[in-house]
Amino acid sequence: MLLGHAGADVTVYERHERIGGRSGAIEAEGFRFDVGPTFFLYPEILRSLFRQCGLDFDREATLERLDDHYDLHFEGGPKLRISRHLSRLKDEIAKISTQDAENVASFIDENRKKLSLFGPVLQRPFNSLRDVFRLDMLRALPLLRPHRSVDQDLGRYFKDPRTRLAFSFQSKYLGMSPYRCPSLFTILGFMEHEFGIYHPIGGTQAVMEAMAHAAKQFGVEFRFNTPIRRLHLEKKHARGVITDRGMEPADAVVVNADFARAMTKLVPNRARKRWRDSVIAQKQYSCSTFMLYLGLEGALPEQGHHTVFLSKDYEQNFAEIEDGRFLSESPSLYVQNAGVTDPTQAPVGHSTLYALMPVGHLKEKSLVWDESLTRQARTLVLARLKDAGFGDIEPRIRFEKIITPQNWEDDYDVHRGAVFNLAHNLGQMLHRRPHNRFEDIKGIYLVGGGTHPGSGLPVIFEGARISSNLLVQDLAPQKARERMPFFSFKRYPTHDIA
Repeated sequence: MLLGHAGADVTVYERHERIGGRSGAIEAEGFRFDVGPTFFLYPEILRSLFRQCGLDFDREATLERLDDHYDLHFEGGPKLRISRHLSRLKDEIAKISTQDAENVASFIDENRKKLSLFGPVLQRPFNSLRDVFRLDMLRALPLLRPHRSVDQDLGRYFKDPRTRLAFSFQSKYLGMSPYRCPSLFTILGFMEHEFGIYHPIGGTQAVMEAMAHAAKQFGVEFRFNTPIRRLHLEKKHARGVITDRGMEPADAVVVNADFARAMTKLVPNRARKRWRDSVIAQKQYSCSTFMLYLGLEGALPEQGHHTVFLSKDYEQNFAEIEDGRFLSESPSLYVQNAGVTDPTQAPVGHSTLYALMPVGHLKEKSLVWDESLTRQARTLVLARLKDAGFGDIEPRIRFEKIITPQNWEDDYDVHRGAVFNLAHNLGQMLHRRPHNRFEDIKGIYLVGGGTHPGSGLPVIFEGARISSNLLVQDLAPQKARERMPFFSFKRYPTHDIA
């Protein structure tokens, strides 16, 4: 969309028959499910991208802000209904600790400052260590506390570990444990409360379709069912792609496939200097997920749109996920019950249920996702749904689809099935992440969770803007000088939780 608007002649090659990938949809028998992401934070970034192209996002898609963000169900109690309104949020946290409830506003105030300082860092490329010492980064450092984990940093505000978990489980959006995730990412929990959680009517695929429709207005061509077999290189410069039709020439190649999977499958090892196969193999990766998509007879009106069911021993649960050799006996779950907000997702008289269980990614000595293990995981998820208050839903199932870590790798080309990509530890962030303008091969630009700024739809969109600007800067410097300024976090609406 951005490159087409800038005047580039763009062709998109898509292995599948439709757009979206992990942000696409599963449709069958009248049921529609999000494949991966199920909601949007920071909708102003989407609006900004459309404005940059002279378009109005809200004419193309509908985002509905949820009044209650999610049901937060601690195994053994309590069960909280997390609200967008500060007073109600504090009342819910008081069910855990009245002292912690009084510190919610202070947590929000500090993270508002943290995001305003770190926001500019998320909007520019990091090409070397020199970029770490630029003024915007130095200004943000005092609030980043890089050697603390999210959980440790939250301990300054919240004494009860359950309260800390209520504001830190969001690190799962990066596929990481709050006990390991760097303290920068306390901004994830803050962003929900500051800017809201939004459901796209029609599912996440509806937003992808809106972006594709916009791109087509600028002449972008989409070729579906067209897998890339390898990138065409000439003297360490990308000059096109190889498909089953032969070589398709290009001045630049934007790789939005999973980084590690694309490099190891589409680019010869000898062509890469920094990111050789041996280096990629040694990197740390996020967890994977076991997915259960269920079309149900009847509705679940008593359940929230989103439910987060947290294991009684969450830290042990995540340790078992990181170990990856067996299924945790008491896993946590994320559940989407979209029908309470969006009846378009199921036939009349029916509803959809999306259940996600974090599991280890594929590696040496990890679980082997054969038919027996898949059945075991399905049984476990259904039992945990019952523990989470959803009752015995198995007799109501009218449609079912499962995605395992092996399916993520085989069907969606996700390296090791690590759906949140490279882990976001200190050694794999900023200039230590693959660069937006790929450093090993000229003419390659990266987008997606495997490059800077990282995973999660808002930062992936911002990363796409960084990469697009770099490409335009390299191929059409005059156009680059005419581009609109980066999105400013200060332009976000005033927080709406008072």
